Amino acid sequence: MNILITGGTGLIGKRLTEILIEKGHSVSILSRSKKQSDKVNYYTWNIANQEIEEEAIKQLDVIVHLAGANVGEGRWTNKRKKEIIDSRVDSGNLLFESVKKHNPKLKAFISSSAIGYYGMVNSNSIFEESDPSGSDFLAEVCVKWEETANKFNELNTRVAIVRTGVVLDKNDGALAKLLTPIKLGIGSALGSGKQAMPWIHLDDICNLYVKAIEDKKMNGAFNGVAPENLTNLEFSKTVAKVLKKPFWFPNVPAFALKLLMGEQAIIALEGSSISSKKTKESGFKFKYRNLTDALNNLLKL
Repeated sequence: MNILITGGTGLIGKRLTEILIEKGHSVSILSRSKKQSDKVNYYTWNIANQEIEEEAIKQLDVIVHLAGANVGEGRWTNKRKKEIIDSRVDSGNLLFESVKKHNPKLKAFISSSAIGYYGMVNSNSIFEESDPSGSDFLAEVCVKWEETANKFNELNTRVAIVRTGVVLDKNDGALAKLLTPIKLGIGSALGSGKQAMPWIHLDDICNLYVKAIEDKKMNGAFNGVAPENLTNLEFSKTVAKVLKKPFWFPNVPAFALKLLMGEQAIIALEGSSISSKKTKESGFKFKYRNLTDALNNLLKL
């Protein structure tokens, strides 16, 4: 199939592109500047000006929409919050209007979202896709993100949404940041350490996107998290154990993280367990169901 990826230079986008090419799909990437590649077609877009190359849209079968400002970068000022929301909504609206005009027979629109949809709260609940959204900023981001994606239903285009957990890769993201202090023997849990930390291996999340692309029965939202539910403390201890490093430092106090990160500290200090039941029932097979196996693969131990 002809597949267009936004956010193609990000952590998931780069690996997903490799996997799709290996499977024989034709991949194009939207970028702010023109690039040359033997394996990928690059097209330009300007979200602020609502401009996109027509040729990027005309012959497509599927769009995978991963683009969006990183919620973990920069303090959440009102300006930054607007950038985070606009980067998802405005880009989605641009794609919708372009598809409506140039390719109304698009087969599928696959959109990223996040487990922040359920709200960043510490609770005993295990959230499923049918549960209502939360009420904090991250929930607002995800709700508006998904509303934009679901507009494609108006074009009779299949819509699948992946609510992604913490994606594990040794060179980027949360795991990469966690590895340094643990390797130095000064790793510790954050806040109470009791907050859930839903995670997924990079290859599993990319293969879930592949299934969403290829499987016509994949409609609606799916949680992109591994079956194993761990707390922040359990997660950190497992990393230390796999690395054969001590883990005895006291937890990083919540107030210290709040001073450092402001409102954004909620990402580190709050979290509930997320169900992967619907994802498994779709027929998706997780390669890495527990953290120890995922880490052994990523760290090649």
